[in-house]
Amino acid sequence: MTEKKFHRAHLIAGGFPPGSSAGHDHDYARLRLLGLLAEQDVQASVANDFLDIEKWLPVSRLLITYVAGPHPDAAQCHAIRAWLSAGGHWLGLHGTSGGRAEKVEGVRQRRTVKTEHHALLGSFFLTHPPLCKFRVDVSDSGHPLTRGLDRSFEVEDEPYFIELQDPRSTRILLTADYGPGAVSPSIGTLYPTDTSLQPDGRTRVLGYTREVGKGGVTYFALGHCHNPASRAGRSADAADSQPLIVRGAWETDAFVALLRNTINWATA
Repeated sequence: MTEKKFHRAHLIAGGFPPGSSAGHDHDYARLRLLGLLAEQDVQASVANDFLDIEKWLPVSRLLITYVAGPHPDAAQCHAIRAWLSAGGHWLGLHGTSGGRAEKVEGVRQRRTVKTEHHALLGSFFLTHPPLCKFRVDVSDSGHPLTRGLDRSFEVEDEPYFIELQDPRSTRILLTADYGPGAVSPSIGTLYPTDTSLQPDGRTRVLGYTREVGKGGVTYFALGHCHNPASRAGRSADAADSQPLIVRGAWETDAFVALLRNTINWATA
């Protein structure tokens, strides 16, 4: 009888500062991801940030991050890169493309600071218009990560603007055209131009994968979720019409299939 081989994953889900939700329901995302890992008999360790990442990488085959603020510093990026080069795989979700933000004089919003982790991840978060429904196009239906997906699917999510860091090494999996109504005051103020736009001037990348040595990185911008507790303490905004509870892409078969496919592919 052949002994079944088990693989491990390390899951980081949390906000910044420590203990803060940073506008996201990390408990919900954490539980959903742990459930998907358990479906495929992948054992997992969990953390709220990257502080002890070097302890868990050697015993993990897959790193999953669902974060709003926490990001690896230069030394931690070095450890992750070495682990990837040796065959590990990093699945970054949603706010993983963000990170440290800085104040900008005369502007209420903060600007994301580009650091080593964006170069390693392969994308850099600029901004997003308000939560809305939009169509996601599967631009590479032949990849194992998009197996079983239709050519397009609809989600309710935050329409992310992300800047690819090395397009030549990036295999684009998901894109979206948000339409002319998807605008953000951050473009032209916090950021001089909209560097998330693809050459056609309409399309933006929402999912990709890229090789790093013997391993690689996969990123999906989808996955916003929040509940009343995660939005507590925010300044009252009469224009904010978002529901108190949002699960968005997590309630779509397509997003769950993407996660299952990635877990299976990365731990096979």
